[in-house]
Amino acid sequence: MDLRDEDIEALGTQGFFIRTASLGEQQARAIHAEAQARAATGALRPAGIRRGADRAEDTAVRGDFIEWLSPSPGSALGRLWEAFAALGEALSAGAYLGLGRFDVQLAHYPGGGTRYVRHRDAFPGQSNRRLTAIYYANPDWRPAHGGQLRLYPGAGTLEVAPALDTLVVFLSERLEHEVLPTHAPRLALTAWYYGRDVA
Repeated sequence: MDLRDEDIEALGTQGFFIRTASLGEQQARAIHAEAQARAATGALRPAGIRRGADRAEDTAVRGDFIEWLSPSPGSALGRLWEAFAALGEALSAGAYLGLGRFDVQLAHYPGGGTRYVRHRDAFPGQSNRRLTAIYYANPDWRPAHGGQLRLYPGAGTLEVAPALDTLVVFLSERLEHEVLPTHAPRLALTAWYYGRDVA
C-alpha cells in the first residue's frame, strides 16, 4: 500500500482515491481465506446503527455482520493490519492529516439484498473519524453479485466494484456513500482513523 503523489492529490481535490492490486493476489487471497473462515464460524454479530444508548439494529438500513479485529501477528489479517498502520502513517505525513489510532472491522454481507443505505462515517465538527480505508476481499466478483460501493463525491455518483485487492480511501466527514444491495456473500475490511487528539 505504498502511497503515491497522485493518491495524495486525489484525496485533497476530490476527497478519495481508489487503488486496485494494492497488496498482490497471493496476499489478497490469503486475506480472503482468513476473513471467510471467521465469517463461517458464526462469531460475527449483526451490525448496529448509531452508538451507545441509541444503538439499534435495522436490516433495512444496514444488513451486514461484523467483528472488530485485533492485531494478529503472523496471519494474513495481521499483515493487513500492519498495512493499514503503514498507510495511516504515510497519509498522516504526506497529506498532513494528523492521524492517530485506528480501528479495523471485518464486515460480511450474506447476500439476499442486504445493503447499507447512504451515510457518512463521521459528522463535521466532532472529534471523530477522519479517514476511512476499505479493503475488499472478494475473488471472482461479478456485477451480478451486487454490493458495489456507491460514492457521492459531489455532482453525480461513482460506483466501485468490491473486487479482490481493491482499496478505497476517503475523508470520513466529507464523502457520503452506500453499499448497494448484495446478491452474493461480500467481505470488506475497514480501517477508521482518528485524529491524534482522540484517545
